[in-house]
Amino acid sequence: MTALQADEYDRLSVTADAGRFLLQLDGDTVGWAVTSVADGVLTIAHVETALRHRGKDFAARLMHGVLDAARAQSLRVRPRCGYAADYMRHRPATHDLLT
Repeated sequence: MTALQADEYDRLSVTADAGRFLLQLDGDTVGWAVTSVADGVLTIAHVETALRHRGKDFAARLMHGVLDAARAQSLRVRPRCGYAADYMRHRPATHDLLT
């Protein structure tokens, strides 16, 4: 595994796409989160990073983008994925989003 290079972090983007969020590096999808929205709640079913990009904190960057989008849309969050639940559990600033 290779550490995330500073210039790579600046080239990452998170976009929403039909029931999922995509983390892209220079247009290449390097991670994704499978989500759904119902009754004002964003459920995060699964978060994954492409195998060749694991160990670079890409999943954390993706979660940050997903939670920013939830906050911007005034949605509560239900993390069903173990990674998403752990991410939020260890970051008190996200606890207000939990259902």
